[in-house]
Amino acid sequence: MVPVYSARRILVTGGAGFLGSHLCERLLAAGHEVLCVDNFYTGRRANVAHLLDDPRFELMRHDITFPLYVEVDQIYNLACPASPVHYQFDPVQTTKVSVHGAINMLGLAKRRKARILQASTSEVYGDPEVHPQSEDYRGNVNPIGPRACYDEGKRCAETLFFDYHRQHGLEIKVARIFNTYGPRMHPNDGRVVSNFVVQALLGRPLTVYGDGSQTRSFCYVDDLIEGLVRLMESPSDITGPINLGNPQEFTILELAELVRELTGSRSEIVFRPLPQDDPVRRCPDITRARTLLGWEPRTPLREGLERTIAWFDRLLAGREGERLAKEGMAS
Repeated sequence: MVPVYSARRILVTGGAGFLGSHLCERLLAAGHEVLCVDNFYTGRRANVAHLLDDPRFELMRHDITFPLYVEVDQIYNLACPASPVHYQFDPVQTTKVSVHGAINMLGLAKRRKARILQASTSEVYGDPEVHPQSEDYRGNVNPIGPRACYDEGKRCAETLFFDYHRQHGLEIKVARIFNTYGPRMHPNDGRVVSNFVVQALLGRPLTVYGDGSQTRSFCYVDDLIEGLVRLMESPSDITGPINLGNPQEFTILELAELVRELTGSRSEIVFRPLPQDDPVRRCPDITRARTLLGWEPRTPLREGLERTIAWFDRLLAGREGERLAKEGMAS
């Protein structure tokens, strides 16, 4: 556990999203005041509804592509749609959120002399040609492809963070987040864990893109949040970027079989063409995280999936599940 030296007022952009809501919980538990900002494009009020009665929690609807004037001590900048389904729906806006949003949050941090953390992504490595990926690998990104709005937007945000650090002396932290899963994932976000779990629970075919041999590393959300907090609380000379993810690789087909086993599903596995620029292999080198933060993931994939499946099972059993089913989730 990272020690808490004093209670702070902390801004979490994208705070009603999957990662953001878990981070808000963690910060409140540590005794901080939390200002949760979200435009609810992919974030959901239900994710933070249980926090609304806490007097130290405030929820604000706001789009960070517009400036924000608030009094805060720290900023976690998590706001940005993170799944291809959502970030490709409006690619121009996705780039704006990453770039304009970073400029606005960096401006706020500069005015307030606040420490700021950028939630970057393993997508900055593109379809990597080096395995595993260390932070000094510069990536293999297609700048004009359908994923570029997210990949290049996050790369530009990192550039802005380090330029503000060099030019203005701003205290920055940059985390490169690899595949993360757990309760409160959006059930129709098109990401592989949520897709498989929902499809299996509904008795629908599990959709594997490509031949299933491509690999990912899956980090449970509680472990990831621990890494973000440790990075934020690390000494000021530790700026990052630092990879946060699980270094153990699984093929997509292995994941599909495990989800079928844990759900008791008889769903068949069907194969579809691999989307353009979809990475064939991705796995983090977390040497920096281990050395500088004393961090590594603790939750085995089976255990994390069991918790995630239980959450989705409850979701699908309720009215929210009925509504989402009508929208054709994970079809």
